Amino acid sequence: MILGDNFFYGQNLSEKLYRCTNLKKGAKIILHKVKKPEQYGVAKISKNFKVTMIKEKPKKFISDLAITGLYFFDKNLLKFTTNLKKSKRNEFEIVDILNQYLKRKKLSFELLGRGSTWFDVGSPEILDEATDFIKSTQARSGYKIACLEEIAFKKGWIKKKELLKAENIYKNSAYSKYIKNIK
Repeated sequence: MILGDNFFYGQNLSEKLYRCTNLKKGAKIILHKVKKPEQYGVAKISKNFKVTMIKEKPKKFISDLAITGLYFFDKNLLKFTTNLKKSKRNEFEIVDILNQYLKRKKLSFELLGRGSTWFDVGSPEILDEATDFIKSTQARSGYKIACLEEIAFKKGWIKKKELLKAENIYKNSAYSKYIKNIK
């Protein structure tokens, strides 16, 4: 499950997430180190790399590892959602579900380390930051971030003929020119 206002980028991110899809039991959260943990749900990790606590927007510091908006769940997710109560903010909180898994010792994590970027683009300021990041990364590298046609072609899911059809859909845009040069 991914929250729609999250942006992820990083070397080997696809491989890391693919490993997460092998989850059979429990839940797995994706963590990223942040400067202002009080703005996020955070997870405290023990010395033996176990999740020991989850807290939504803690007033006191417990960890600088934010829980990103990307989660992997087993089939018990639906069972845990039936007993959810709205929080003081009058919202259903994902941390309440995660705490159900934690209580059963069925919560694990992956850490997005150096070289990975995560934006929770739920505010105009962070959306601007993410936009700047994408623009500068694409301009410097010459690669488009998350070009679905390129990904599908490189994975062998579509052939060159289908790639060229996509080029025609976007006509004379910069995106169309980019697709045309994919090899």
